[in-house]
Amino acid sequence: MTATPAHMARCQPSTKGAAVAQGWSLEELATRANLSQSSLSRIENGQRRLALDQLVVLARALDTTLDQLVENADDDVVVSPMVDGAHGLMRWPVKGDPGMSVVRQRLTAPPPDSPARMRAHPGREWLVVLSGTAVLMLGHRRYRVETNQAAEFPTMTPHAIGAEGGPCEILGIFDRDARRGHQRDTGDRAEGGGPRGA
Repeated sequence: MTATPAHMARCQPSTKGAAVAQGWSLEELATRANLSQSSLSRIENGQRRLALDQLVVLARALDTTLDQLVENADDDVVVSPMVDGAHGLMRWPVKGDPGMSVVRQRLTAPPPDSPARMRAHPGREWLVVLSGTAVLMLGHRRYRVETNQAAEFPTMTPHAIGAEGGPCEILGIFDRDARRGHQRDTGDRAEGGGPRGA
């Protein structure tokens, strides 16, 4: 199978940019990809078609994935959120890792104080407080997270997050497993910006 002209055009800037990022010359990249320097130059200029197996070899030589090699700045750069108004959530997918999600949420209630009212599930979470003060409960431990501070934790520890002293807004990044835990949780949580347990 040979790459189409559109695919060739899409991989041209990524090939050159990836080589520069590695600190390699075209000659070094050509050697690593088992291509002649003139062939690589013609590929970058759109004067030569590239077979799929050659794209794979080129991606390996650049220590990148085939998807990353052929993506370019014309792909969706700006992504609009999916809004869950019932739960006060805005969710953005992370294109480079479809299993990850970015979530923005406004919290108004404090977190539960008992681990029995918190959830644990597989995965990892990272969050930053955009405004206000959040309280992160990890089992019996209580962490105060203020504006512009971040927290990262494994989600197998019973945990919940809520607001302290007024509303707070957080931005969270969840891996696939943590996101699934939160998707189950949104069905159980009361409306109105209550504490977020997972």
